[in-house]
Amino acid sequence: MLKKLIFILVVSLLGYAAMADPNIDLIKKSGDSKKYPGESLILIFDSTKVDMQESGLSYYTYHLLYKVLSTEGAKKISALVFDYDPLSAFIEIKKAVIYRQNGKVETIDGNRIYDYPAPARAIYWGARQKMVDVGRLEPGDAVEIITFKKGYTYALLTDGGDDDEKYIPPMKGHFYDIVPFWTNMTTLVKNYELVIPETKKLQYQVFSCQLKEKKAKVNGKQSFSFTLKNLAPFIEEERMVAATDVAPELILSTSPDWQSKSRWFYQVNEDYGSFVPTKEVKQKVTELLKNAKTELDSISVLTHWVADNMRYSGLSMGKGEGYTLHNAKMNFTDRCGVCKDKASLLISMLRAAGFETYAAMTMAGSRIDDIPADQFNHSVTAVRLKDKKIHMLDPTWVPFVRELWSSAEQQQNYLVGTKEGEDLMETPISPPENHYLKINGKSTLNLDGTLEGEFTLKAEGQTDATVRGIFLRNYTSDWKYALEREIFRISPQAQILSMDFGNPVDYSNQISITVKYKIPDYAIVSAEEIIFTPFIASNLFKNAQGNLSFNTSLEKREYPFRTRCSQLVELNETITIPANKEVLYLPKTEVKTGSGADYQGGYTVNNNQVQFTLKTAFKKRIYTTEDWESFRYAVMSQNKLADEKIIIKK
Repeated sequence: MLKKLIFILVVSLLGYAAMADPNIDLIKKSGDSKKYPGESLILIFDSTKVDMQESGLSYYTYHLLYKVLSTEGAKKISALVFDYDPLSAFIEIKKAVIYRQNGKVETIDGNRIYDYPAPARAIYWGARQKMVDVGRLEPGDAVEIITFKKGYTYALLTDGGDDDEKYIPPMKGHFYDIVPFWTNMTTLVKNYELVIPETKKLQYQVFSCQLKEKKAKVNGKQSFSFTLKNLAPFIEEERMVAATDVAPELILSTSPDWQSKSRWFYQVNEDYGSFVPTKEVKQKVTELLKNAKTELDSISVLTHWVADNMRYSGLSMGKGEGYTLHNAKMNFTDRCGVCKDKASLLISMLRAAGFETYAAMTMAGSRIDDIPADQFNHSVTAVRLKDKKIHMLDPTWVPFVRELWSSAEQQQNYLVGTKEGEDLMETPISPPENHYLKINGKSTLNLDGTLEGEFTLKAEGQTDATVRGIFLRNYTSDWKYALEREIFRISPQAQILSMDFGNPVDYSNQISITVKYKIPDYAIVSAEEIIFTPFIASNLFKNAQGNLSFNTSLEKREYPFRTRCSQLVELNETITIPANKEVLYLPKTEVKTGSGADYQGGYTVNNNQVQFTLKTAFKKRIYTTEDWESFRYAVMSQNKLADEKIIIKK
């Protein structure tokens, strides 16, 4: 009788515990794979609470509840990983629980939580990861995880201080956050709550969605809450702009404006002495500029010297990571660093040469929204010339590139740090003609199908850099073979009679390549016809025309898209065919102009000469959905022309 009473009591207590845990009811009501066809995992809720202190130090609590819908979903969360940098952030796993579909609740203890160095490539700043070993899960299981974090993303100058001192963000007394309200899995509820002191003035903006907002007073502080329900997975399009440019998100900041951020960025580096040139730096500048005649000569020499002579490799150097740039002594001595180190050394050298120059921040790969939050991932250099205008330089992106500011960064926002304070600016579109690919050739087609000819290629700007990369990605001893591979891609049986490509390492002049060739059996020869595609029309040097690899199956696009750079392509070839032979078929000449691209390509015949001409202008780096029609047409037309044949009556 006593055992029976104990059993009933235990069952009752377990039932009460289950009823007391609201997660169990949420898990049951959330549904299964039938409700979410094609999905392997859902987030029942995703909650973030942030408590900002007067100093800017903030405490973050993240609370998530996942539900597994399939074995694939079980694999995805068999281990949960959380990144952090111990120099600027602290993270703790407060709770990790598995809710089994059979009703059993398991707590994951500390023995299954690991802390280890994060995998790294090129940048080795001591980042770490904490991993929760969730283990085997089954469809219907759920995982609850609560983590606590204090600190921020980047490290800055710090001498320690009390336990929380190093976690205060660089711009002391201020707060910012960028909150994605988009996800790769269905999320039933996402909530973000920020509590800040009454002395702080918060500005925020919601992009691409409508959030339920709630403001309140909490213990003498301001509370801002933002909620969105039933988030569907965000489906990205191929070659679209960064998801953060178009997906739902919330950006918050207590910084009053960009000018304040600009002044702070300027002052923190001036106070540290980041750009004071050393004796050795001054001597090197004097040596490099001995033949410079103009200010542009000087800027070009110094920019390319830093670009080519400072290795991109970020090592943890203690003080001076993040928004404070390492000083000239360290950068000039070590000759290695990340973007901010290259930018800093160039500033130091430009100042040694007498230029007015500053550090700047930008966001490579996506736009910066007009809320003064720290939306930056790249550091560059700004210089003011005699024309009183600020010109941008990027020693990170121009090794062996003839440009001083990479046009792969056109239509990109940036902020210059000056004493007066600058507003957010954007780099202009670089016209296609600044980045041309021009191939001109002449050839002769014989009755037996042999094609003999020669062509000369010239390129400029970013296209010059791409063509030059054919050589620079290989050892010097392999340069000849690297060029041969471009020819063999069109015709493996080609015989290269001569080639001249100059010195690809010397980018004081544009790249120029001349090749003479002979290709036996190039054309298909039958008793009645000779069938062939002109050599240059066959998408020769296709790798230098990245737009041709676009997937054009989409008739319309939902999101803006991007390419590497604007580009002008001009192809011309004069083909001499056997005398007195009739041309039975020529591909149709196509012409179209539009906001994204202009295209004209086709053939003309004059006696025994066939003239091939093509001209395509891709007008931007970042395109709107309206630009897709003309852009797509240009890509499809050029690829079509490369596949079509000319037919000659034998």
